[in-house]
Amino acid sequence: MWMLCAALLALGSVQCFSRDSKAVTTTLTTKWPSTPLLLEASEFLAEESQDKFWDFVETVVHISDTDLAYYDLILKRASVLLSPVQLNLLKLALSLRAYSSTVHSFQQIASNEPPPPGCKAFFNIHGQTSCDTERLKVMLDNAVERPKPYLFKGDHKFPSANPDAPVVILYAELGTKEFTGFHQLMLAKANKGLITYVLRHFLSVRIKPFSRVHLSGYGVELAIKNQEYKAKDDTQVQGENDPVDEVQGFLFGKLKTIYPELKEQLKELRKHLIESTNEMAPLKVWQMQDLSFQTAARILAAPSVDALNVMRDLSQNFPTKYFKGTLGLQPGDSALFINGLHIDLDVQDIFSVFDVLRNEARVMEGLRSLLIDTPYIHDILKLNVQPSDSDYAVDIRNPAVNWINNLETDGRYASWPSNVQELLRPTFPGVIRQIRKNFHNLVMILDPTHENTAELISVAEMFYSNNIPLRIGVVFVVNDSDEVDGMQDAGVALLRAFNYIADDVDSQMSFDAIISMFNRVPSGGKLKVEHVVGVLEKRYPYVEISSILGPDSAYDNNRKEGKAYYEQTGVGPLPVVLYNGMPLQREQLDPDELETVVMHKILETTSFFQRTVYLVRIALDFIMNQPNVVPRINSRILSTNRNYLDLSATSEFLSDWVHNKLFFQYDGIIRPVTFWVVGDFDQPSGRQLLYDAIRHMKTSNNVRLGVINNPSENTSNEKSLIARAIWAAMQTQTANNAKNFITKMAKEETAQALYGGSDIAEFAVGGMDVPLFKSAYESPNVNFLLAHSAYCRDVLKLQKGQRAVISNGRIIGPLEEGEVFNQDDFLLLESIILKTSGERIKAKIQQASDLVMKVDALYIRPKEEEVYFDVVAVVDPVTRDAQKLAPFLLVLKQLVNVNLRVFMNCQSKLSDLPLKSFYRYVLEPEVSFMADSSFAPGPMAKFLDMPQSLLFTLNLNTPESWMVESVHTRYDLDNIYLEEVDSVVAAEYELEYLLLEGHCFDVTTGQPPRGLQFTLGTASDPVIVDTIVMANLGYFQLKANPGAWILRLRKGRSDDIYKIYSHDGTDSPAEADDLIVVLNNFKSKIIKVKKKPDMMKEELLSDDTHESDSGFWTSITRYKVLPKDDVINIFSVASGHLYERFLRIMMLSVLKHTKTPVKFWFLKNYLSPTFKEFIPYMAEKYDFQYELVQYKWPRWLHQQTEKQRIIWGYKILFLDVLFPLAVDKILFVDADQIVRTDLKELRDFDLEGAPYGYTPFCESRREMDGYRFWKSGYWASHLAGRKYHISALYVVDLKKFRKIAAGDRLRGQYQGLSQDPNSLSNLDQDLPNNMIHQVPIKSLPQEWLWCETWCDDASKKKAKTIDLCNNPQTKEPKLQAAVRIVAEWSDYDQEIKRIYNNFLEEKERGTTDSYQQTDRKHPGETNLSFSF
Repeated sequence: MWMLCAALLALGSVQCFSRDSKAVTTTLTTKWPSTPLLLEASEFLAEESQDKFWDFVETVVHISDTDLAYYDLILKRASVLLSPVQLNLLKLALSLRAYSSTVHSFQQIASNEPPPPGCKAFFNIHGQTSCDTERLKVMLDNAVERPKPYLFKGDHKFPSANPDAPVVILYAELGTKEFTGFHQLMLAKANKGLITYVLRHFLSVRIKPFSRVHLSGYGVELAIKNQEYKAKDDTQVQGENDPVDEVQGFLFGKLKTIYPELKEQLKELRKHLIESTNEMAPLKVWQMQDLSFQTAARILAAPSVDALNVMRDLSQNFPTKYFKGTLGLQPGDSALFINGLHIDLDVQDIFSVFDVLRNEARVMEGLRSLLIDTPYIHDILKLNVQPSDSDYAVDIRNPAVNWINNLETDGRYASWPSNVQELLRPTFPGVIRQIRKNFHNLVMILDPTHENTAELISVAEMFYSNNIPLRIGVVFVVNDSDEVDGMQDAGVALLRAFNYIADDVDSQMSFDAIISMFNRVPSGGKLKVEHVVGVLEKRYPYVEISSILGPDSAYDNNRKEGKAYYEQTGVGPLPVVLYNGMPLQREQLDPDELETVVMHKILETTSFFQRTVYLVRIALDFIMNQPNVVPRINSRILSTNRNYLDLSATSEFLSDWVHNKLFFQYDGIIRPVTFWVVGDFDQPSGRQLLYDAIRHMKTSNNVRLGVINNPSENTSNEKSLIARAIWAAMQTQTANNAKNFITKMAKEETAQALYGGSDIAEFAVGGMDVPLFKSAYESPNVNFLLAHSAYCRDVLKLQKGQRAVISNGRIIGPLEEGEVFNQDDFLLLESIILKTSGERIKAKIQQASDLVMKVDALYIRPKEEEVYFDVVAVVDPVTRDAQKLAPFLLVLKQLVNVNLRVFMNCQSKLSDLPLKSFYRYVLEPEVSFMADSSFAPGPMAKFLDMPQSLLFTLNLNTPESWMVESVHTRYDLDNIYLEEVDSVVAAEYELEYLLLEGHCFDVTTGQPPRGLQFTLGTASDPVIVDTIVMANLGYFQLKANPGAWILRLRKGRSDDIYKIYSHDGTDSPAEADDLIVVLNNFKSKIIKVKKKPDMMKEELLSDDTHESDSGFWTSITRYKVLPKDDVINIFSVASGHLYERFLRIMMLSVLKHTKTPVKFWFLKNYLSPTFKEFIPYMAEKYDFQYELVQYKWPRWLHQQTEKQRIIWGYKILFLDVLFPLAVDKILFVDADQIVRTDLKELRDFDLEGAPYGYTPFCESRREMDGYRFWKSGYWASHLAGRKYHISALYVVDLKKFRKIAAGDRLRGQYQGLSQDPNSLSNLDQDLPNNMIHQVPIKSLPQEWLWCETWCDDASKKKAKTIDLCNNPQTKEPKLQAAVRIVAEWSDYDQEIKRIYNNFLEEKERGTTDSYQQTDRKHPGETNLSFSF
């Protein structure tokens, strides 16, 4: 058992040993080439606004001076467009290289064009490319003959007056002379409306072709390894010297150069500094108990300026430093709040926190620009004003609704309890309570002749017949003309038949009859009169049908009322389904999904009723009296796509004119809602909008009203009678008189009289100063009208005569010609503002209505100027969160003004060391430079002066969407032993892929489609990667790099059975089958799929289907394609040089004994660069196939932190998604095994229906009985006489494994058990043994795995494989055991060493290129070979 050591707590002195300083450094670069900072800065500005992007583009010029001058110029140009806080955030964005992926995504898009040969910049016009400006006119002239190109959401589109003009996409690099020439040409044409100009970044020449982007925003852990079992390779490697040689801030490399005469003294000083810092003595248990408090005390005792540095130093180097503190949450928990927003440290990475900072800066600076004091800014920021748009409802207590049933009175529900207290009775989760109350109401507003009506009625019938506690109502919207009767119109016929039967019997019988009518409609057809007549004739053979349906029918109840209710509620196009008055989304009306949606709504609403159970008297009245119920729903008002005026940037027009002269009812009372009505008030539509606004204002004390005239024609006195009258009244009259007069002006009869020649004075209201009014009215000055018109054109972006409503800065419009926006719409708009923000902001700002209006608009769309962030951190200083949080807070403190409070939340009674690793978080506030003004090499994690007697393992802690791999190091990063290192262990990692994650559901069943496959590629190469959907959450992941990709169902059974039904987060229209996904951020995608109608009974993973082998995997294999029955697939994992050495020997032992061709599958995540470099050479020499597979541990699955446990997890948790469907069986063989037989026998072993087979633990070595933990306690009772199996060797029938969802079951059980740190001690072994009742194990014969620890010597001669199990009794090192136990092991080892030495010699001579080049086309190494 290894023992950590500690400093003497009070004095900080340590017991130490004389050693040289050793260091570990880590860098992480991108796979793609470096992108210019100028382009990244432009993308930062584009996220602020496209206007700022184009302003920035206009200001940039290319300079060829130093890197520092180039950087300073970028900041200087950006500072004109950004506030100081934003400029600092730009510095952080450039340091993080946050927009490098965005810039490179355009490069990938450009490569798909492809660029014309020899062009440093080029343009694309509807699919034709060129860099010759002479061809531009010809290409534009014939552009209309070709379709317009696809534009992405992230494209930079120049504001154009002519949206129908040909699209010209310029690919160029900002700042180059090529760009300047093309840009000016495109601008000239765009400003004339001749083209739609789109700019995309394109880099043609690389100054530094091998430079990569150095990333930051990740953590590096140097964990102390358990040395109970020696697992270190004895192969020596040559060291790497550190020219800097830094010890505690002294650069000894430089000092020795400057002062060579002091070499000996410097050596002594260096030794003293090392000895005083890094070695450790054992710590007693009683000393550990208060380590958290002691650490916090040390931090709190430091000056506030240095406290964060002390916290970072103590937490990140905790294995050698300790000290004390107290506060909040559960002891040991951490939390971070920025302006009251909780930042979840487990979920959010630096890039998402950066977005939070940026959004908060916008809001705070906008509030500051309104001259609000800083303390009040933070009060306002903590208000919850976010709108919840989807929960508005209309009142369904209307006579137009034909109720089919009534839960409270109908006899069929008589046996149900009627007491509302039943809501509180416990039930199983998901059970719907049957209570005799109309809690749940479903109203369908239908046109009977619509093609979807029959399907919706059938869903309603299903609810009714299955006694779901749901009251069902229908509103029929039919032709309401008196000239049309039921013998001519099928809709009228159905309505009259419904009413006749309801009068004759009841509504349930009517409902049954219309179901019969729709049953007569052929699939895909529409209801006809004969369908209605047929049912009536059958049910009422002695009644004259024409008396029911004909011109003299008396059964027109609700005919006009139904249509009026539909129009009055404004619920949108038919059909409409309302749940408790709330309209369901259009995509939820698919009959396959409607059932699921309604059931979920019932369950969700039940919890609301449970909370309000004591308020419920009459269920429906209670529901309809909720504040979210409005008379009318307007989709334009409820749209989440909202446009806001920036009211904090008060123009001269607004400040000097609008605020003083725009409003009437300006009585000094603070009103939280401000409406501006915009329209041509000399036109009927404009007057009607104004009249409805005034009528609403008279019913509300919360509203003030302003008017802006937007004339349809050029302004003149003759054509602006009403507008001038309104204006003159507002200029000259009191608020109340002006309001009454303008109300009269808005009436249609007034306008007709005025334009008919009547005198304006005839319409004066009591109390008006008529002479003063007339002098203003008859004035020839029309400047105010011109100002109105200019404001509508330049600020509101309205065309002449267009109508709009501005609500607290939100622009609703332009309204379409004939579009209704009435008094009820103003009520809905007011209710939204009051519900979300208006009243709350009013309560915080006891000033003018103007300020409330501005703050409300700003809260969602603000402006900038420097302010401070309010940051609260709660942290236990000896936790991983503290290791990450301290450096982030230090950087934040350097970047922006912060009011920072850190509360120590310590744990007591610690029995073990809380941190067993050193940690560095790589983050810099700004780009750094060298002394010669060139860019510094990039961010780096440095572990200096590390203890040398310990064994370390290096891990990277990256954002969830990154897949990284080690690409260069001589050392074994899994076993870093600094005593054997000359100076520096330099680890270089590369960001290999960005992860595209998503969730996928079958809308027919609501379940994830297990076995469904997606492919990701481009138009020219459609299958670059593919993936299999997990049943857990329908999760899938694909590997890609920045760019535009096409996501589609894989050809074969996936494409045959399913189609993509809907998607979210992509760049494609809703109905697209092939989805374009632009990968330039890290958000998840939601994909819904649906079975094709003729494939409803087909399953993806059935026993009688076979996935074709002629797909992607086989097409890229180096060797001849072999039938899968002739290949043995062997999976193995390894980490560290020792286990990679064992792995090569295991492979050799397999190849020596197996006659059948072999394909090895290795988990790439933890393989060293050395192994990946050598494996193609070994494959060539021994004639085997291999593939490196990858999978990123999903963020929703409980994370392991120790590398060994992570690797164990990969052995068992992802077997169903790691391999292509074409692989039927896989054998897992541990790296430290020796095979002595042909593994074809194991592959062909009959598992008798079990998904996998394992070998039980041997029980023949009796002296180890005391270590057989499965013989007693939990395991003995759980196994109930069954064997406990070892995970060193197993065979998996992947087809069966997937069919019974074994992977999903294993992950589900793991998710539950892994929350307890004491469970699953041996994860890869305990989990399948724990699941033996749900996922059966076939026990393999004992001879398949022999290991000396558990098996006696007599059974060794029958062994088919020998495993080098750890021996808990002797703790013998692995290498020593291998040589002693396995006679042939040393020979295999020597053979591999000879091959490896040959490889190194060929590499030195440069003759290994053929293997490497071949491998680059191989699925094992690069080019996105396989999705995991």
